[in-house]
Amino acid sequence: MTGSADPFGTEGLRAAVLASWRDSPTRLREDAATEADLVRAGYRDRLLTELAQNAADAAAKAGVPGLVSVRLDGRTLSIANTGAPLDLSGVHALTALRASGKAEAATVGRFGVGFTAVLAASDDIEFRSTTGSLHFSRTRTREALRETGIATPDGGAASTFLAPALRLVWPVEAPPASGFDTEVVLRLHADVDADALLAVMRDEAANLLLELPALQSIRIADAEFTSAVRELGDGLQELRVTGPDEHRTWWQFRTPRARWLLPVRNGKPHAAPHDVLRAPTRSDEELSLPALLIADIPMQPDRRRLLPGTRVTELASGYADFARALPPGDRLVLVPAPGFARSEADGLLREALVRELQTHSWLPVVVADAAGRRTESDPADAETAGLADGLGHGIDSDGGAVPTAVPTRASVFPYLTPELAHLLDDVVGPLVIPGLSGRAHTEALAVLDVHRLGLARLAELSGGVDRPPAWWRDWYVALEPFVVDPLTAEELGALAVPLADGRLVTGPRTVVLDDMLEVPIPLHWARLVHPEAAHPLLSRLGARSATAEELLADPALHADLTDHPDDPDLIDAVLRLAAYADPDALPSWLGMIELPDTTGELLPADELLLPEAPLYALLAEDAPLGIVAKEVVDEYGAQALRAVGVGWDFGVVAESDPTGPDHHLDDEEAWWEGLPEEPSEFAAVRDLDLVDDIAWPDALHQLLAEPQTRRLLADPDGYTAWWLRRHARLDGVTLGHYRHPRDTEFTGLLPEFAVPGLSDTNLEVLRSVLANPEQITTDLADALLAALADPANNPEPEVVSRAHRHLAAAASRLDLTELELPERVRALSGAAVPAIGAMVLDLPWFGLVLPSDRLVLGDQETASGLATLLDLPLVSESVTAEVLGAGRRTSWSAEPLGVVLRQLFSLAPQEGELVLHEEDLRVRLSGAVAGTVSVPWWRSGTETHIRIPVAVDGTPPATS
Repeated sequence: MTGSADPFGTEGLRAAVLASWRDSPTRLREDAATEADLVRAGYRDRLLTELAQNAADAAAKAGVPGLVSVRLDGRTLSIANTGAPLDLSGVHALTALRASGKAEAATVGRFGVGFTAVLAASDDIEFRSTTGSLHFSRTRTREALRETGIATPDGGAASTFLAPALRLVWPVEAPPASGFDTEVVLRLHADVDADALLAVMRDEAANLLLELPALQSIRIADAEFTSAVRELGDGLQELRVTGPDEHRTWWQFRTPRARWLLPVRNGKPHAAPHDVLRAPTRSDEELSLPALLIADIPMQPDRRRLLPGTRVTELASGYADFARALPPGDRLVLVPAPGFARSEADGLLREALVRELQTHSWLPVVVADAAGRRTESDPADAETAGLADGLGHGIDSDGGAVPTAVPTRASVFPYLTPELAHLLDDVVGPLVIPGLSGRAHTEALAVLDVHRLGLARLAELSGGVDRPPAWWRDWYVALEPFVVDPLTAEELGALAVPLADGRLVTGPRTVVLDDMLEVPIPLHWARLVHPEAAHPLLSRLGARSATAEELLADPALHADLTDHPDDPDLIDAVLRLAAYADPDALPSWLGMIELPDTTGELLPADELLLPEAPLYALLAEDAPLGIVAKEVVDEYGAQALRAVGVGWDFGVVAESDPTGPDHHLDDEEAWWEGLPEEPSEFAAVRDLDLVDDIAWPDALHQLLAEPQTRRLLADPDGYTAWWLRRHARLDGVTLGHYRHPRDTEFTGLLPEFAVPGLSDTNLEVLRSVLANPEQITTDLADALLAALADPANNPEPEVVSRAHRHLAAAASRLDLTELELPERVRALSGAAVPAIGAMVLDLPWFGLVLPSDRLVLGDQETASGLATLLDLPLVSESVTAEVLGAGRRTSWSAEPLGVVLRQLFSLAPQEGELVLHEEDLRVRLSGAVAGTVSVPWWRSGTETHIRIPVAVDGTPPATS
């Protein structure tokens, strides 16, 4: 302290104040009322706040760390601080209710009216400083009024008047506490709860360190609160406030007009709870902003309310810079949440902050330059870029440049994934980064007026994208997690799909997938997805799956080939696709594509053979088949060529639901006309008519060797077996006129089929093309009749009988007008006799009396049919028989001989009478044969005549 007893001239100050009161009693009243109002209202609870402001100004002025210490000694409270000591202007400010000792605009009101806050706790105050100390006392002020005879406003004694306590000041010889430059000592009112006052100060300490950056430490009794600031870069600072029971961290950013603070927990910023405007200390202007606002702004004298007309919206300037300084994933925390304003100032500030955020580039986005590369520009270019196209850059936590955009020019896709973001960056322009696209950020982005994208919009935009097929597969992979129900699938109905032929089409429902393809094949008749772009998502969105076989069976392809069978692009696509197809499942009309043969002539594929085809050796010399050019084989491979009909071995024609004999097969119309009904499936071996007759043994081996032709040989009703029976010849005999080696029905009539090297299994397959006794056709009937009539043949009588029986059984199915009846027939005697005079034996007992060379025998059941077939009379119609003699009439059951005969010849129970003749049994014949003959037995109607004794000659009597 200075050695002067009154270094600040307080005696003159007192004299001047007393003189003004003496001259103007109103002035005394005004000073008293003003001081009382400030204590009761404006500064009623701001004791530590106002003294801390003074301490902050002193520290800032001295350029030293601001330290504040609050101590309680009994009923004496002291608040000490470091910094610039008291000077004369400060003394003037302390004693003037309407003046402030501000040295510059940056201070917050050093020793202004805020010092009045001490009166809420004390009327006896000492202001101690290293340059001199002062004493304020309401008691001493009353004494001075009394001593000078100044009348109080109410006319009463000075001792009862509530005189101003801070207008008169006296010097005092008392230095500040050791280590401090200034100390305010308060002798507390009797009604002040000292402990409660300290508790309130402890609650205020942390906030004061936030609001007054010049202060670094505030000690309240034994509790110390400290603050520390660390630079984070790009204007962002970390402010840590530590107390006895708390440790709070804030991110701090300074703009030209304000200071903003965001609370940080576990390294992540969070929106601040509802607060008040801090100007710089707490006011009564309520705010609902996401960050604390600390600003030097005009306030009313009590610093609780804004001065009318204050332009608070200017405080929003630079707020977007604060957002850009934050890590990209944390920036939306600064967006004010929708809600009602808590005050007029709050409403103005919220609107200004939203407008500031909406119109500046700070929102982290995914973007790409014109070449499709991610934009990575220098942060220094951010402002220029933002002005030019709405894009700028921020700095991420690793110091790298982060593309930013003006929010109103950006788009957001909800729940954007990194994979989708990478693909969308240059499709939709500035796109909000994945980390800010979740549900938690929806509200903030809506406040910023960021355009919201849906799946339908992405699908629409995809139609204008030019990318390689692999990009599209990645695109579908990235979209798949978003397709969770039919509704989202419907939104992607306009999704673009790249085709194998290079086109880009709209709508998965219009395309076809074939998962077997490994390389793209341009199919102009079908919308085939490029194999490198194919993905299961397309199936979920309605794409149809089709095999190579289905694509090659497309009616659109059939129509194209019909019109342009020589189109090189079409042929190329067909052959490349055929390499992936099952040849057995392809339509025969693919054979119409035209390919060059070895001479360069274009021929349909089904009129060409592959080089060294085994079929070539089987063909007749004049067969109209060429050899496909070697370069075609080298380019597409034999498998693809065989699939479309180029021959190697026997080809197959197949069709579902055929409509007629339109397959260009030899004699197909005749086969079709003979069918009982139209087939639902058609398959046949083609080119059988081109086989050389001498090559049929090898041809049969070839047909049996391939499964697809072997099964057609096994179908007796199919075209293939039908044609072979009628037209294929071995040694000049059609196959249908050969009997199977295991069949003896026609031994001696038909030649036995004999081709070397055939297995038993293959011989069984060939039953369908050889003579079948149970399926006599007109052609086979002609052959059998001719064989029976040929005297060179010597079939056994039993064979003849069976042949006649099979012919008779088939008579009802045959068109008898087509049969060529020979002049001879095979008689019971085994001789081929003239048909004239022959009769069909229908009653067996006539065989006992008629010549065997006039009888044609099948069996009794089919005799009528055989007679019709051969155009011969029946015996029963040509010869009449009469039994001579009456005989003895009895029954089969009453006559012992009848019982014996039934058991001897295993006869069923007989009907009619049994007539026994003890003498010779004679029958008189008339008609085609006349005379009387003796017979061992005879039937006449239901009567059976037997001569006794029976001549047992091995022939039982007829019983039916």
